[in-house]
Formats: sequence, C-alpha cells, structure tokens
Amino acid sequence: MKLGIDFGTNRIVVAAADRGNYPLVSFESPDGTSPDWYPSLVAIRGDERRYGWQAWEMQGDESWTVVRSIKRLLEDAGPQTLLDLGHTRVPLNSLLQGLTSALYAELRERSNASTKTDDPLQIMLGVPAHANSNQRFLTVEAFRSAGFEVLGILNEPSAASIEFGHRQRQGKANRETILVYDLGGGTFDASLVTLDENVHHVVASEGIPSIGGDDFDHILADLALDKAGVSLDARDEISAAGWFWLLEECRLKKESLNPNSRRVSIDLEPINTAWGNVVVQVSDFYEMAKPLVEETIAAAEDLLTKHDGEFGALYVTGGGSELPLVARVLREKFGRRVQRSAYTRSATAIGLAIQADQPGTYQLSERLARFFGVWREADSGSRIVFDPLFAKGIGLPQSGAPPLAIRRSYSPVHNLGHFRFMECSHRSEDGGPSGEVTMWDEIFFPFDPALQDKPDLKSLPVDYSACAARQRIEELYECDAGGAISVTIANTTNGFRKTYRLGRWSTTDTQAVKASGRGKKKQQASTAAR
Repeated sequence: MKLGIDFGTNRIVVAAADRGNYPLVSFESPDGTSPDWYPSLVAIRGDERRYGWQAWEMQGDESWTVVRSIKRLLEDAGPQTLLDLGHTRVPLNSLLQGLTSALYAELRERSNASTKTDDPLQIMLGVPAHANSNQRFLTVEAFRSAGFEVLGILNEPSAASIEFGHRQRQGKANRETILVYDLGGGTFDASLVTLDENVHHVVASEGIPSIGGDDFDHILADLALDKAGVSLDARDEISAAGWFWLLEECRLKKESLNPNSRRVSIDLEPINTAWGNVVVQVSDFYEMAKPLVEETIAAAEDLLTKHDGEFGALYVTGGGSELPLVARVLREKFGRRVQRSAYTRSATAIGLAIQADQPGTYQLSERLARFFGVWREADSGSRIVFDPLFAKGIGLPQSGAPPLAIRRSYSPVHNLGHFRFMECSHRSEDGGPSGEVTMWDEIFFPFDPALQDKPDLKSLPVDYSACAARQRIEELYECDAGGAISVTIANTTNGFRKTYRLGRWSTTDTQAVKASGRGKKKQQASTAAR
C-alpha cells in the first residue's frame, strides 16, 4: 500500500492511494470516534511510554508527562539529544522512533487502511521546506526503523502544490505560478512554485521554524490566565499535565472560532478550582496574534521581492491557517488571489500520496532552502571566512539521481583540520551567515599522518606541521535529493579517508532540549554534557 504521511507538529495526517483516489486514513480513538488524524503525542511515566491516542488518554493523569509538539524539538536535535522533563532526561530519538512505530501498528491494526499483513507500507514523507539536513535524516530514519518503506521525502509546500495541480489543473497546459502559504502547527513555509502541466518547479522557499498554530494556543492560554489574575509565580507552579490540558483546551476553542466570534470561554477549573471559567475577547486574542501572522506575510513578501513578485494564486494550507484572523489579513494583503485549500489540514498528505502513487506523473524540481557551509582560515590564519559549500536555492537532484558534489583540494599547514559546519537562511553583505543560523558538527581530521590513530583529536593542540604540508587533502561534499549532506575528507597522499554524515551525527556530545513550557515560542537547545 502506498501512503502519503504529513508528520505534523500536533497531528499526523495519512492519505492512501486507492485506484486514483486519495482518501484520508481514519484511526480508532478511545472515545469511539474515527478521526482522520493521529496525535503527535508522547506520554512518559518512569520507564513507561505511550504514544498517539494512548498518550492522549493520559493528559489528565498527573503521574504522566505528556509531550506536545515533538516535531518542533527536532530543529535543534541530534542523535544524542535528551529531552529535559525537569525530573528526568529521556533520549529524544527513542521517543520519535516509538511514535513512528506506534503509528505503524495503528495503521495495521486500528485504522480503515485495510492493509494486508504481507503488504509493505510504502510512503512519501513530508518535511518543512526550511528543515535542516539533520531534521530530515532523523525523521526518515525514525519511519524506516518503524517498518515503513520510505520512497522519498518532499518539502511540504511542494506536496501541497501537487494536490493543487491535481485538483485544479486537470487538462490545463498553460503555465501558472502559485505562492504556497503553509502555516502548520509549529512551522511556517512559503514556496513560489511554477506549474507547467505536470512539471512543478520550486523557484524558491522561505520559512520560519518558530511560528505556527502552537503559538496561538500559548497566546490564548496566557490571556486566559491574565484574565483570571494568575501571577507568573503561580503559572510556574502549574504541572506539566495542567499545561497540557490548558493548551489543548485553548487549541479546541481556537479551532472553533469563526469570522463572527466575539468572545471565547476558557475553563481553568481543572487546573485550579479557584480560577474558575474566564472569558477572553476575540479582539484581544487577535491583537496579540496578529504580529505573528504579519511576520509570516513579511517572509512571503521577501520571497516575492527576490523573484519578480508575479504569481496567480496564493494557496493557503496548514492547520494554523484556519484561524479566521489569518484569512482576513491575507485577504487584506493579497485580495482575490487568495485560494484556501478545501483540505487545509490534509493537502500535504494528499499531495504526498499522489506522488507515491504516480511518481512519474508530477516532476518536481526542488531547491535547497538554506546555505550550508564551513568556517575557514584566510590570510594565513589572520581572519576567518564562511565558505558556502551549497548555496541556498541550488537545485536538488531528482530522486534516484546522483547527489550534488562539491570538492575542495589543498595542502594544509597545520597538523589538524578543525571543521565547523553550519546552515543559515541568509548571508550578510560581507558574505557571513545571518538570519536563522544553525550550528552543526565540529569535525577534527588528522592532516599529519602521525595522528591518524589518535582516538581523541579534539584534545590535541592545532600547530604548524611541516609533515602535514607535504600531504594533499581533498574534501568531497555530497547533497542528496532530500537535502541530506555528507562529507568525505581524504588524504590523497597516503590514502587515509573518513566519511561523516553532517548534522551532529559525527559527534558524541550530548544535547538537551526542554519539553514545551509556559509561553515559550521556540524550543532552545542547551549543552547538557561535554
């Protein structure tokens, strides 16, 4: 069976390929209903783990910690990352793999997918357009380890453009440019895509990894607590279960809003009976949320400014875009060109299923969403410069095609090579990284052959070496169709070489990220141990 899976911040949406139709898969929930989504939730109690709907059932139990928005945590994660729950730390990668394994079991046993035991689950997987290479690799490996056969990955706006083209452009041959506005639960992406019959060319993409529907939930929660007169100290005393309940309450009330809504009632009694039920004016909520919406529009306009600004339709997808405020602000800015998907929450999954089912029908031309590079010494070590190995906007290879390859060759002057890699969304006038900057691996490679058997190169000083100067070093960087990057560093003089997958995979350092807390718009990573 071929499926499209949109691994969302709050919900996992699955669409199936069924003889030219692409229905959503529904799951059995504890209350007897059959929602067409699966919760992106993990519940933790000691050594016990529960996922999805089973985690959902634990939200009122103070003995369990329920983790929302695990997808958001991947932005700063590596293979050794620990999830900091305050009282304990848990490997984030194991939770991610547990969630995907639970999804696999639910699809097999408690869904309407009607899969046969011996029928492999072949999937196209969606990722944010701005996702760094490590996010992509972590996500793909989690689904593979669960038993899925991953056919490929697509940027979420690109998948939505396939759904748009399949539904609205049947039989059309004229060229059209659309701006895909994808505001999900935890991230925002904008992609400018030209549609030429069955060829989808991604001109460029921009993204904001820290804005999504989750942030609207936090705003509404803070307004409700303000209304009840709850102090900051009292908010810090709210348990993890209490925060989970409150944010879910705010999400449900947010999703029930319509253009005529004037007030929203939030029940705080389950957290503290003294706080009671409060009423928040929708106008106050929108006033606080509007700057975030305007930030997404600014990113979309920045994208348009760099690429002549012409487009025929602004295609709105993503669960976060269902907030009436979003539609209003977009209409004010872009007028009648705004077209909301009939499947706002599921357009990406449907597009992924179409691509899984018809891999040769829609040809995609994807582009790298960030600059990827390394710091290097210049002017005999007197200054440091950024070497952008792969430029933002460079076209990625088609699935199955050879990776993009970049080589650097030189004779070193030091005994050790200290490589510090990073990704960034923009570059400053002097060529340095700017905007969203993600620090990745630090790799130490022995230029001096005498150091090739040393186990801990990091502890050695970097010094001038006459022996190293007689060696020839070659760096080979490869970027595959999914945007994952690896490097092979070789001493071509004596044949010594090592290959590294970039994105915190070459280091054993342990990182920690905190689970969702009060009003935190973006999860921050901190070093737990070195």
